[in-house]
Amino acid sequence: MHNLAIALYKKGYIVTGSDEQIYEPSRSNLEAHGLMPLALGWDSGRVTEDLDAVILGKQADADNVELKRAQELGLRIYSYPEFICQQAQEKVRVVVSGSHGKTTITSMVMHVLQQDGRDFDYLVGAKLEGFDAMVRLTKDAPLMIIEGDEYPSSAIDKQPKFLHYHPNIAVISGVAWDHFDAYPTFDKYIAQFKHFIESIEPKGTLVFNREDEVLRELVMADHSKINKHGYNLPAYKINKGITYLQAGQEDVPLQVFGKHNLSNLAAALTVCEWLGVSREAFYDAIRSYKNASRRLEYVTRHGDSVVYQDFVHTPAKLRASIHAVKEQFADKELVALIELHVQHSLNPEYLNEYRDSMEEADYPVVFIDGKSLKQVNTPMIGRDALLAAFNSDKLLYFTDLSELEKFFENIDPTGKNLLFMNSGGHDSINVSKFIDKFFWR
Repeated sequence: MHNLAIALYKKGYIVTGSDEQIYEPSRSNLEAHGLMPLALGWDSGRVTEDLDAVILGKQADADNVELKRAQELGLRIYSYPEFICQQAQEKVRVVVSGSHGKTTITSMVMHVLQQDGRDFDYLVGAKLEGFDAMVRLTKDAPLMIIEGDEYPSSAIDKQPKFLHYHPNIAVISGVAWDHFDAYPTFDKYIAQFKHFIESIEPKGTLVFNREDEVLRELVMADHSKINKHGYNLPAYKINKGITYLQAGQEDVPLQVFGKHNLSNLAAALTVCEWLGVSREAFYDAIRSYKNASRRLEYVTRHGDSVVYQDFVHTPAKLRASIHAVKEQFADKELVALIELHVQHSLNPEYLNEYRDSMEEADYPVVFIDGKSLKQVNTPMIGRDALLAAFNSDKLLYFTDLSELEKFFENIDPTGKNLLFMNSGGHDSINVSKFIDKFFWR
């Protein structure tokens, strides 16, 4: 929301806003543009009849006093994605969706377009190298790249966010059950992507991962009047810790690795070609691409050991991230730590989706913050139940942060790589502190 506020301010709008708490870097960014509220909290007196529009963020509940006042005054109330689409009505809209890989594909496309000298607006879910904000809205850019997710738009608009955008070019990277709090069954979750395909503009284009069986069947069942372009995992090789994309007679060195990222790259290439970028220009630009923040991101190296961190919100992504690091560094053991979301990941039915997801890790570690569980009044899952869900008898399970720290202090770091992962929500792991405990003792 604060990125949108700044983008609108730069576009010439008069912008005000409210929230209960504003943390860094949002606070400093708002202060730098003179947009920091004079007082925190909600105050219905801030909502007046001279406002042209109210944009409702996910942090505001349906009984919010400012929202209630806006409704009483009959003001135009937008959800965040609804307003983005209103701003991009005259632009070619590229919307990247899928249960995983959205941020990476979006950032790859943005990186290539920037290197190619193209003018475009964007909305992306992470801070990217080379871009000073997560939202750009201008009057003249002919194109907008949007990361679109399937979560409900606001407290009063339960429509999935991506259904507001009506893309000219749409991407679906894959479908794996997510957001079970909003979509309690897989069938209800899949239905949102069916509706997304149907929302593509007539004669528009769908770029989809043909290797995802569920998605492939969904696309085949659709009869919309759109172009459909499937992509596959591209050919690649690994040599001395570097992944090379095999592009015809050329091997293109990459700064990213793993089948998941390479599949994302294939999606980005397809989108860029539809936007008129040549393959040669794409390959030249993608060499310098680095992962978005917290997306299989390189953290540090200590001797022959490397440390990565990743945002992993689905079991499929957990499996893919572990495989990527093991494949890239086949001669090293892997300590893989996942902190599970205390609400979204612990639904008993959804937890079974994690079966065999950590089998490639030499030291699979699951952390569930016991203090966070108490705060949200969620019962602790037992060790036996967790091991059964993951189908692993070597899984290490911790609910106390100090006990997890002791594990990292006592394990021999020789010949081992580290992969820190978080599935969203509470983030109790101080990665720098744990790295110190692992390598320095």
